[in-house]
Amino acid sequence: MAEQKASWVKAKPEDIKKIVVELGKENLSPEQIGLKLRDEHGIPTVKIFKIKIKKILEEAGIPVRTEAEGRERKIENLKKHFEKNKHDYKAQRSLVKNVSLINRAKKVN
Repeated sequence: MAEQKASWVKAKPEDIKKIVVELGKENLSPEQIGLKLRDEHGIPTVKIFKIKIKKILEEAGIPVRTEAEGRERKIENLKKHFEKNKHDYKAQRSLVKNVSLINRAKKVN
C-alpha cells in the first residue's frame, strides 16, 4: 500500500533533508531522527516523501551506525552490568541472545 502525503504536513522534502542532516550531525541514529521528526516537527514518516533517513545521511557524508555496531555496544554494556549484578538473570539471558545473534550474523557473512 503506497502511503499518501498527509494533507496537514506542510514541510517540503528539501526542508526535511536539512533537518535530517542537522540531527545527523548531532550524532543521532536514524531511528532517533525519525522520532524527533514525528514528535517535534509533526512529520509522521519520511516515507511519505519517498525518501529514507539513512540514505539522506549517507548522501551528506554522515556516518550511520550499523545494527551490528549497536548490538556490540549493547553486549559491552550488558557485560559491565552483569559483572556488578551476578543475579540479574534477565540481563544474562539478554547477553546470551545478543551474542548468539552476532555469531549467527558472522556465520552468514
